[in-house]
Amino acid sequence: MWEIARSWVDGWTVSRGTPKPVDRPWGLTIEVGRPTETVRHVLRDGDAETARRLVGSISEPAVCVKAFLEPGVMTPWFPSAWRPIDPGFLMAVDLRPSVVRAPGGYTAAAETVGDVVLVRVLTAGGELAAGGRIGLTGAACVFDQIVTEEAHQRRGLGTFVMGALTEAAVQRGVTTGVLGATVPGRALYEALGWKVLAPLTGFVHQPLAP
Repeated sequence: MWEIARSWVDGWTVSRGTPKPVDRPWGLTIEVGRPTETVRHVLRDGDAETARRLVGSISEPAVCVKAFLEPGVMTPWFPSAWRPIDPGFLMAVDLRPSVVRAPGGYTAAAETVGDVVLVRVLTAGGELAAGGRIGLTGAACVFDQIVTEEAHQRRGLGTFVMGALTEAAVQRGVTTGVLGATVPGRALYEALGWKVLAPLTGFVHQPLAP
């Protein structure tokens, strides 16, 4: 399972344009560099003593700790200065060729920037209706930021974006898709054949101002 989890971390950094993850004895560290998340630590397993030591060593705000564990397992590791992040799921699928067409009234555009492939769905007037991207890491890729604008939901655009990204990945020799799903997004991905491998739980450090 850690191999797939590692692929998710690697692909996420490619998609988001952050530095590569740094290996630690307990997992991985990513220098995210954003005001809401400066650093992300990803735990390899559920060793409570190791996790508590890591959490106790963090004093800076906006540092995130994530692991592939149920929230109930991790909650006791974090004091009151830590806030839980919305729960998620690590999911994966074996990729197969996907022939898709944009729903009527929409056009699609694909763009490759380095190891990132972006798909955008536009209205007839050129407005963004939906989009997503994949971060390529070799035999696996990470599907990321799959979004349908509210006014265009329930029209099959999310399914189309996933299919277009899948075809782009297959054309590049990728065999495995990985993603971190939100609770609402899980149903779409499961309908497309994706499988939940593990929970994805996180906490962010938000100490009170002095």
